Amino acid sequence: MARWVEEIPARWARERGEATALACARSRHTWRELEQARVDWAARLAELGVRPGDRVMVVGENCPAMVMLIFALARLRAWVVNVNARLSPREVDAIRAHSGARRMIFLVADSVDAGAHARRHAAAPLDGGPWGAMAVSPLGDAAPEPVTGDPALDVAALLYTTGTTGEPKAVMLTHASLLFIARNSGDLRRITPEDRIYGLLPLTHVYGLASVTLGSLLAGGSLYLQARFVPAAAAEFIRSERLTVCQGVPAMYAKLVHWLKEHGKSSFDAPYLRFLYAGGSPLAPALKQEVEAFFGLRLHNGYGLTEASPTVTQTRQEAPRDDCSVGPAIPGVTVRIVDREARDLPDGEVGELWVQGPNVMKGYYRDPAATASVIHPGGWLATGDLARRDPDGAIHIVGRLKELIIRSGFNVFPVEVESVLNAHPAVSQSAVVGRSIDGDEEVVAFVELAPGAGATPAELMEFTAGSLAPYKRPTEIVVLPALPAAPSGKVLKAQLARMARELRSTPAE
Repeated sequence: MARWVEEIPARWARERGEATALACARSRHTWRELEQARVDWAARLAELGVRPGDRVMVVGENCPAMVMLIFALARLRAWVVNVNARLSPREVDAIRAHSGARRMIFLVADSVDAGAHARRHAAAPLDGGPWGAMAVSPLGDAAPEPVTGDPALDVAALLYTTGTTGEPKAVMLTHASLLFIARNSGDLRRITPEDRIYGLLPLTHVYGLASVTLGSLLAGGSLYLQARFVPAAAAEFIRSERLTVCQGVPAMYAKLVHWLKEHGKSSFDAPYLRFLYAGGSPLAPALKQEVEAFFGLRLHNGYGLTEASPTVTQTRQEAPRDDCSVGPAIPGVTVRIVDREARDLPDGEVGELWVQGPNVMKGYYRDPAATASVIHPGGWLATGDLARRDPDGAIHIVGRLKELIIRSGFNVFPVEVESVLNAHPAVSQSAVVGRSIDGDEEVVAFVELAPGAGATPAELMEFTAGSLAPYKRPTEIVVLPALPAAPSGKVLKAQLARMARELRSTPAE
């Protein structure tokens, strides 16, 4: 059993050397090639001055080279800091400054945006051979972090949260925590070496890194990577590569369903697919039903967060659900629902979800105060998410504690309002935020319409009236061409909250 992340390709190179480990539209790589590259590139990185405990930023988009470098850096006991090249210069530079990266490696063969960042940082060309062209930044002078030789203490990845409710934080995930999730993910998805898994979710996000990538590869499956989501390209990729497992965020499934409808399809022809999973953001009942009808498969659901590496709960294949519960805790993880005084609540009552297990992060990098604010005695991680539990152990996520809207003394959970709006046939997705007004809060909804669909805010307001109590109904509904989202697909509610405040402060003409 692997104790360190870099041991994954070594095993399968011995057992299935000529089988495909990684593939994308540009290239394919066997397990033997991945293992050899892991060893060779670890030596090259060491020659470039990378030491154990150094942080190394890998700036790019999903491609085999990014996966290979994760394993090479793990061999050196350096920390990989995967950064999506689609981030702005300000965001990339802030991560470099905070992480103290020793080097930045830009995957220019597979990302035009990575090339732009490389030029800004005066990066020198780096021959990637079959892994594609790269570039490397000048050497940084930050000190390395201590290395203990214990996989439960040594950090493998430093991931920056998407900052949906504020500034992003740097989450330290150890070799042991990532492998714990990888094993669970492979087991719960029943991955075998015969599986061909869709690698669309960004490797720069913990869902794409731990659950999809490491979980698939640890079980010996083949990972088929795609950098960006375009419905037509995704549909063709899934069909042509005969993919068997698809994991995504609800927004991806919503756009794929709308594309199928636009093209007069009533089903999706992908006979090899056997497992569908959604995570990363709330799943609306109407979308779940549509996806299951189009694909002819049950859509499984789960919940996690970067600080938990990420998976906390997941529905089980042997017990699919008709509701949008995120399922029970995964094996080895314990959860609690607590009130504001950290007292356990009975089943059915809403409180904050706390998590304990090997998946909990080591902490926030260079921020012990923030770490202490969320990790409590006994190793309990306070997620900041509101949830309730059924008697059978299934968890329902109600919303974010910080996003709870208190209107006229009543609690309004944004996810409930979003579920109603998402049930409208013209709505692709929605996001609800609170806005302070004169000692109270009001509900503001932002809506992204389906391609080619039309609906006015007044029509949507009328639609909500039949399903929501008056205090839950939006005060204002704003239709946007697209909701602001992180590369993972998660809607950035902090941006929408600012927009809601600006809309109120801007006088009507």
